[in-house]
Amino acid sequence: MTTSDPLADMFTRIRNAAAAHHVEVKVPSSRVKRAVAEVLQQEGFLRGISEVTEGPRDYLKLDITYADDRKAILSGIRRVSRPGLRVYVSKQEIPRVFGGLGIAIMSTSQGVMSGREAWRRKIGGEVLCYVW
Repeated sequence: MTTSDPLADMFTRIRNAAAAHHVEVKVPSSRVKRAVAEVLQQEGFLRGISEVTEGPRDYLKLDITYADDRKAILSGIRRVSRPGLRVYVSKQEIPRVFGGLGIAIMSTSQGVMSGREAWRRKIGGEVLCYVW
């Protein structure tokens, strides 16, 4: 199956797995997806990331983080920039998600990073998604 927006597909798989209380989710692997998953892991939304090969395909196995009450730490994820409408921001326009409770994941000239990290480094870029 091919999708026109692989990142949106990844976000939907993660959102659905968290809503269904799955411990892990598999998504087709790519460099950008791996970089986004690493940011999610650094921010505490994912417990772990591992590479899995099944036949000719490579997958990322993402372990979702849950609180003590069996509720996922990741309660929402929304794609911002998409193939039909790219959203770029300068260093002064980096968005705050839910007043700082969530994060924006950005693709910058120095790689994929959280909005907070991009603000610290004083660089802008493409806003990939909001996570809360």
